[in-house]
Amino acid sequence: MDSPGGVRRRRVAAAPTAAPDSGYACFILLSCFLVFGLTFGVIKAFGVLYVEIHKYFETTATGASWITSIAVATIHIVAPVASALSARYSHRSVVIAGGLICSLGVVIGSYASSLTELYLTVGFLNGFGYALTWTPTVTMLGLYFEKRRPMANALSSAGECILTFVLTPLFQLLIDTYSWRGALLILGGLQLNLCVCGMLLRPRKATAGRTCVGGGVAEETEEPGASEGSDQGTVQICLEDPGEIPNSEDSKCRGTKGAEIRTKILRYVDYTLITNAQFMVYSMFGLFAALGFFAPALFLVPYARSKGIEEYQAAALMSISAVLDLSGRVLFGWVANLRLVETMQQLTATVILLGTVLLLCPLTSSFAELAAFSAAYGLVYGATVAVHITVLAEVVGAHRLGSALGFFMLIRSSGGLLGPPVAGYFIDQGENYGMGFVMAGVSLIVSALFLLLLHQMTRRGQGSTAKSHDMHTDTMGRSLGGDEVKEPGVK
Repeated sequence: MDSPGGVRRRRVAAAPTAAPDSGYACFILLSCFLVFGLTFGVIKAFGVLYVEIHKYFETTATGASWITSIAVATIHIVAPVASALSARYSHRSVVIAGGLICSLGVVIGSYASSLTELYLTVGFLNGFGYALTWTPTVTMLGLYFEKRRPMANALSSAGECILTFVLTPLFQLLIDTYSWRGALLILGGLQLNLCVCGMLLRPRKATAGRTCVGGGVAEETEEPGASEGSDQGTVQICLEDPGEIPNSEDSKCRGTKGAEIRTKILRYVDYTLITNAQFMVYSMFGLFAALGFFAPALFLVPYARSKGIEEYQAAALMSISAVLDLSGRVLFGWVANLRLVETMQQLTATVILLGTVLLLCPLTSSFAELAAFSAAYGLVYGATVAVHITVLAEVVGAHRLGSALGFFMLIRSSGGLLGPPVAGYFIDQGENYGMGFVMAGVSLIVSALFLLLLHQMTRRGQGSTAKSHDMHTDTMGRSLGGDEVKEPGVK
């Protein structure tokens, strides 16, 4: 409804304030830490449950691996939806809803009587809930940290390592005590803690905006409710009098109807990212990397069991990997924070090294060799994960991280969906779990080629910008030199 006097109020999104990097940001970091652990930490520890489900339903490696792949793919596909819902409502409410959904999916899955039911519950519903919790929390972390963003990303993702370390032997204990169904039931209750993580996500407080009244008089105002809805920070308030300014220059504050619709859509989903060549190249890296990211964690325990390693020793391999994963994230996140080398170069080196380590896995057979492989895999995996979100923020800018993360996850979804089943296919064909690690290693090395391409594009873009700046400086210098005149009487 228009306000008295025919004055109409309109809200337009503006740039957010600077990230605090301290204070309440620590609680956002804690929330993100727990979300990483209760989502991707559970996925990495699922290999213990995979063995029992594989036996119970007497299925192939490919058939059982679809549970994890569906969950991973759903996380990626629903990520843009989670970003849009967070912009429309709030990060807090979306994360709480996601926690309820994934908990419900796992609890229902504990009563499944077929693999198809597990696909729908532990796979789809659980993955849907994970997307609604992980994407908004990581986005909020990027809004609260700027100077310390690499370290913040590394510390938050360390939750995945610590929960993997704890959950892997816990799952084995629960399976021995209550069977895999009881383990899933307890896991469903544990995942309700994601709702608590959502409650910690306090929106950034809105600051001042611009008020346009009639002939264009501007004043500073603050909208208290802005921070509760979109979580986007600053807002612009435009008060327009349709009877006074339709033909004036200030009518641009209102814009056309089509422009308003476009602005509203961009507020929730920045679809212009698909025209960003650097972002699309980085997304292709993510697609091929996802083919190799999730298969090793799923098949490490089955591979060890196939080599005659006992149950708890096989589960201990994931714990070893998790400890070194944690070390890799913290150490290399700290290195990235020092800015000694470009984060993109650091990511490229760790991805190539990770692929090489995975290619060496089939050469291991004893527990000592597998423990050494798990340690190396965990360390390099942690180094890779520590900086890949930081690089994404550098490619698109922190202000577009929410939409970029959603689209990046969406494009990467096909890799997450096909990775475990494709690895399972090679395992079934070769009757050797080592073939799955070979597939994952090759995929990661291929993904590194896109990082090398992106690095070249970035350097070329920086060179063009510097050249344009120099030409502009020379032009200004000549124009200033040409305007010089001699004063009378001065030789």
